[in-house]
Amino acid sequence: MDWDPATATTFKQMIHKVPVFLRDIAQKKISQKAERLATEANRALVTEQEMVDAFFAETPFGFHGPMKTDMRELGIDFKKYGYEA
Repeated sequence: MDWDPATATTFKQMIHKVPVFLRDIAQKKISQKAERLATEANRALVTEQEMVDAFFAETPFGFHGPMKTDMRELGIDFKKYGYEA
């Protein structure tokens, strides 16, 4: 499945912030989840919304704080997708 170019760039930046020993599995699980979400929403492209939803779904709750910080640093407004600050 294709990704919106800006979303693909942001995804790579987010994955780069994941600890090296978890990076490969995180990239695989989160990208697969984002693509599944886009398919379920009948979208032709993965958008920022699916990417954000996938990060929240696949990242263990205990790591949501640092993940939110990383998102803020990259200018991702996860609150507009229903997540609390």
